Amino acid sequence: MLCISLLTAFLAGVSIVVARIINSSLAEKIGTFQGTFFNFAIGLFFSFIFLLLSNESLYISSVKLQSIPLWSYLGGIAGILVIVLSNYITPKISAFYLTLIIFIGQLFVGIIIDYFTLNELSIGKVIGGFLVLIGLTYNLLIDKNNVLNEC
Repeated sequence: MLCISLLTAFLAGVSIVVARIINSSLAEKIGTFQGTFFNFAIGLFFSFIFLLLSNESLYISSVKLQSIPLWSYLGGIAGILVIVLSNYITPKISAFYLTLIIFIGQLFVGIIIDYFTLNELSIGKVIGGFLVLIGLTYNLLIDKNNVLNEC
């Protein structure tokens, strides 16, 4: 069972990097916002297909819609911003740095969400996030100095 979990996690990571590269290439060919639109349109299409294949019913009452807090709809806007920024940044920096930056962003946003929803602040996660951030910054400075020394 552990092997299946590890394989699934590995394939999920690979798919994220591959999707980022494909989305970036699409954005270069047709434009950033058009690429983002097709990214979401294809995602919606496949989500709908998976809904149909899952044999689950889709019932949304107006009472449930009215009880959803307004801020919860910001996930779509955040998704659009992430895709647009990813499409813009991916060709400019290496996949390694982009993956680290996204990891650090997810870690700190997760810490913020935990703090506001669970009133819990994990010192270990905060320290770990800062250590990764310091390591990334140090590595970027070394790479920058190596590039300057080569010129």
